[in-house]
Amino acid sequence: MLSKKTKYAIKALVALAKNNSNQPMLIADIAKNEQLPKKFLEAILLELKHNGFVSSKKGAGGGYYMLKSAEEISLSAIIRIVDGPIAMLPCVSLNFYERCEECKDEITCGIRDVAKDVRDATLKILLETSIADIIKRENDLAVQPKEN
Repeated sequence: MLSKKTKYAIKALVALAKNNSNQPMLIADIAKNEQLPKKFLEAILLELKHNGFVSSKKGAGGGYYMLKSAEEISLSAIIRIVDGPIAMLPCVSLNFYERCEECKDEITCGIRDVAKDVRDATLKILLETSIADIIKRENDLAVQPKEN
């Protein structure tokens, strides 16, 4: 499950990517437009800044802006920065591997084998989906007829 922190990070990056003015956006404006808690958003944007996705400008006309293009930012990168591992089990994590305490033999563990398949399928989607893709999906969904 995605944490609220990760969902808010994605929403903030989408808002910044959609910013057509090419001017930095104030945290207060992002929070208001996306209905996100401002204090929490401040911490999230700071984390994104430390990881090179966004930057900020102080003073008049200041705020946050994208450092990378929306096409360059994958959902997998955001999840790993904000929440850590993508894998369901630590023993199949690519970047945060830990052996499971109760595991007798990783090679013959059926649970691990299924978790590895889930990780691979999930990772494929998350690696191939960028902030730009999220924006495109939102635009496509907005023009589809509404279902009851």
